[in-house]
Amino acid sequence: MQQGPDINKGWIITIVAYFVAIALGVWVGVWGGDVSNSVAVFFSTVFIKLFKFISIPIISVSIISTLASLSESQDSGRIFKHTIFYTLLTTLLAAGLAAILYVLFSPANVAMPAETASAVAGIAKHSYLEYVQSVIPDNFLTPFQTANVLSVLLISLAVGIAISKLPQNSKPKEVIYNFVVACQQVLFIMVKWLIVILPLGIFGFVASLAQELSSGIQLGGLATYFIVVVAANLIQMFIVLPAFLLIKGINPLKVAKGMFPALAVAFFSKSSAGTLPVTMASAENNLRIHPEVSRFVLPICTTINMNGCAAFILITVVYLMQNAGIEITPMTLVIWVFIATIAAIGNAGVPMGCFFLSASLLASMNVPILLMGVILPFYAVVDMIETTLNVWSDSNVATAVNKDLFNQAP
Repeated sequence: MQQGPDINKGWIITIVAYFVAIALGVWVGVWGGDVSNSVAVFFSTVFIKLFKFISIPIISVSIISTLASLSESQDSGRIFKHTIFYTLLTTLLAAGLAAILYVLFSPANVAMPAETASAVAGIAKHSYLEYVQSVIPDNFLTPFQTANVLSVLLISLAVGIAISKLPQNSKPKEVIYNFVVACQQVLFIMVKWLIVILPLGIFGFVASLAQELSSGIQLGGLATYFIVVVAANLIQMFIVLPAFLLIKGINPLKVAKGMFPALAVAFFSKSSAGTLPVTMASAENNLRIHPEVSRFVLPICTTINMNGCAAFILITVVYLMQNAGIEITPMTLVIWVFIATIAAIGNAGVPMGCFFLSASLLASMNVPILLMGVILPFYAVVDMIETTLNVWSDSNVATAVNKDLFNQAP
């Protein structure tokens, strides 16, 4: 019974720490001297490196462990194939919707002073195709050493599928899989450590950005950016996914009513993984989803079905690339629809995973991420909406798979 007060106390301490970090960052950035600004730069640089250090291996082990768990049994194989199809479909729709909204709203750049703009102008000299070409790895270790996120994704997909093809219950498969899962658990613990010291990173990012603001940056385009992010999530939640259920012959209102406990927990907890027990109970008890489906589909979806994350990654990465001077063409958006979909699969339900993953993608391309410091304080609200969307999408996928395999609908 004491958990509630402890949790509330923890959230209050976290919120206070964030606001203190923001206030100190603004003060140092606007009125601080050379020493305090150097400290801020130090922290922002360190956290960019930590983003790379944590995000890269988490992406890899999460994708490998998910694909390696593919069962060779006929029933599990059928359920898995249907799950993967609907997961990719809904996530692609979310990323595609985000790209369309980005074009329609066209968020303006944050105006930078001339010296700052010239410092990042060199990024635009390289064609995007050159970067895509560099994604193809020529050895196993270099992508991890250079923090090339997309190369790591390709390697992880190949390794995970290869492990799944090893003989069932064989010693090599068991050893490799257990090793990958153990690495994943260790990395999740390290993520918790990173979140504890995250106020230091917020301080560094906000101070660096505040210094730029005092030199003449205007933030008008950021309001439009946030509108695009929220609109992409809400349209996916209230229009796209209900339309998906209607096409499958399923009443979305009945699904929403049955899954309401899980959606409420998801909204306030901001953790799809933490909501999983409630999600499974609601699916089985309220929607009568077969346990073989709920207990197989929902844990997998909690790992890889990240509609909200795909939208956030696409909009955030493209927006910061645009601010860095990189030309955003229609082909760029099409490519990032698929990249955001794959990257969202690698998110694996890590706390603030979308934020970390976006920062890691940008850092791997040497795109300045100072604006992430402004996005972060507002990300808590976005994260609540994203988590609710992710759990809602998980419920949709499980309901659709149950309808396909057992011809049962709520």
